[in-house]
Amino acid sequence: MANTSVDYPLDKIRNIGLAAHIDAGKTTTTERILYYTGITHRIGEVDDGSTQMDWMEQEQERGITITSASTTAIWKNYRINVIDTPGHVDFTAEVERSMRVLDGVIVVLCAVGGVEPQSETIWHQAERYGVPRIVFVNKMDRTGADFLGAVESLKERLGAHGVPVELPLGKEDTFEGVIDLITMKAIRYNGETLGATFDEVAIPEEYADLAEEYRQNLLEAAAEYDDALMEAYLGGEEITPEQIRAALRIGTLKREIFPVFCGSSFKNKGVQPLLDGVIDYLPSPLDVPPVIGRHTKTGKEVEIKADNDAPLVGLVFKIATDPFAGQLAYIRIYSGVLRDGMTIYNATLDKRERLGKLLHMHAARREEIAESGAGNICAAVGLRSVRTGDTICDLKQQVVIAGMEFPEPVISVALEPKSKADEDKMNDALQKLEFEDPTFSTRRDKETGQLLISGMGELHLDIIVDRLKREFGVSAKVGKPQVSYRETVTAAAQAEGQFIRQTGTGKGQYGHVILRVEPSEKDGSEFVRACKDSEVPPIYTEAVKSGALSEMEYGTLAGYQMINIKTTLLGGSFNEVDSSDLAFHAASSIAFRDAVKAASPTILEPIMDTEIVAPGEYMGDIVGDINKRRGKVIAITPRGVLQIIKAKVPLAEMFGYATGLRSLTQGRASYSMQFDYYERVPANIEQNMIAKLGGY
Repeated sequence: MANTSVDYPLDKIRNIGLAAHIDAGKTTTTERILYYTGITHRIGEVDDGSTQMDWMEQEQERGITITSASTTAIWKNYRINVIDTPGHVDFTAEVERSMRVLDGVIVVLCAVGGVEPQSETIWHQAERYGVPRIVFVNKMDRTGADFLGAVESLKERLGAHGVPVELPLGKEDTFEGVIDLITMKAIRYNGETLGATFDEVAIPEEYADLAEEYRQNLLEAAAEYDDALMEAYLGGEEITPEQIRAALRIGTLKREIFPVFCGSSFKNKGVQPLLDGVIDYLPSPLDVPPVIGRHTKTGKEVEIKADNDAPLVGLVFKIATDPFAGQLAYIRIYSGVLRDGMTIYNATLDKRERLGKLLHMHAARREEIAESGAGNICAAVGLRSVRTGDTICDLKQQVVIAGMEFPEPVISVALEPKSKADEDKMNDALQKLEFEDPTFSTRRDKETGQLLISGMGELHLDIIVDRLKREFGVSAKVGKPQVSYRETVTAAAQAEGQFIRQTGTGKGQYGHVILRVEPSEKDGSEFVRACKDSEVPPIYTEAVKSGALSEMEYGTLAGYQMINIKTTLLGGSFNEVDSSDLAFHAASSIAFRDAVKAASPTILEPIMDTEIVAPGEYMGDIVGDINKRRGKVIAITPRGVLQIIKAKVPLAEMFGYATGLRSLTQGRASYSMQFDYYERVPANIEQNMIAKLGGY
């Protein structure tokens, strides 16, 4: 059993993630990191399904990352905990929870595409959690590679100040290495050693002027963060590489500048300087602000600093089902030391649990460890009740830290077991999958009794069904994809609800409320009490609220969940003997439903933010097709020989779009889409939907 991370000083630890648009080369880059740090002795490739990090069968078959995988590498006596995240928008929740616990991120860009749609999403996720970033412009060997164009796209599309610390030595089929603008040396990689060795040489004459120009830009950016460096720069004095790196580190930790590296992971060029950049510019646990928690008893804020000697505080950021170890809880430890076999306190659920084994995960490979200290990431076996976002601690430090927010599912399919024997197994498997994936949910349709599973997209649900079959041995019939519509009201209306039952003997039931419903600007629901205590006593407020909320699960038009409704309790009456929570809950349900029917209810549909990248000659056909799908083109911008179309399109019109787009463009276009907002369904479509249901 390995005794681990406590042996490493906190300033020698880096918690980093790799994040990018799909197919930018995150996993390929991670595989090189593992190879050059000695974790693996052969390089795994995405194309042949031999990577360490994409360990799921579905990942290896499709050549994409589906679940975030963690591992640990040692580089120049620094411990680097690495999380490789998915690039496909259907699995953005994996990125979200990873960002919550990472201290730094390598954003991987394709040298041809620059900043792409999912690049923007992960950039904003990192910004929301205050995570410093460095940028790696990958695929410099590809036709159309443009390093400076990719750097410019950081400014144009993200408003980010990217500072090149390297320039490419050649490009496309002549790419052979990088020019280090800090040491002003060129690095040529040796193909015979898979890039493990390289030669430092003088910068070739044809690159001298460009290197000098960008060296000056680099010095100007660094000088903003170091007065001594500024004086040396203005005075024409010699500036050491250590001075430059120290100044750039300050700007990077402030998230004001973003050092930019370049290379070709597939061709084994440029990864070692990137690892140096992780050490030089990304934060240790000591460099990030202390986490703020709230005491479970007093509610007071508690500052949690990275310290092995402090009481234990950690965040469960992921639950996974392991075929051998059972349920795994991935934990980021913010303070204290977690030890195998210890009893922990789940402050979120107010429960104590005994931890079984403690593991370091190398993707799917497990390594048992005795303990893991502050600033580290590990996995625990035996914690049965923990969920994603729970805080674990010891009884000396009963605090809760903020969890994570995940987007609502937008697409559903009906699922039916192929046999009676599959039914119980399926329910158990779905419960486990729902437990580990916050963007996946299941429910029974109240009218049809069908089991519906919901997720972020067609691929997401396809993977879920595939996992049911492979991991849990469940065969199921899958219905056609269904859009997760919503309902709301468009006007204000009020109604009265009464629930009065007299038994003749003993206590009866009495509840009476007057509710108003109206559109709300807030997502979800809003409840306001605006009545006298003599009409409805405050002790029944929660019962009235829960009665209204329970009715929002199923709308009055087509049975879809209701959102964006403000409910106001205007008045009512009570009986000192017969009134109860049950009676007011029932009365509220009646009043709410009647008020909604009178408030001009309508059906809402999800609108997808869609981006299509295609050669210019296909623009007319693509735009015409978007219009047929009830979409609106927002912008068309050129990017080299390609055109970028941004559009807002109803999800209901986008099923099977990949096939349609391939047909329109002879397979030369690509697209991505993600949920943006809900919009009212056109009246004719709404009428057809209600007619098909026969009046809900």
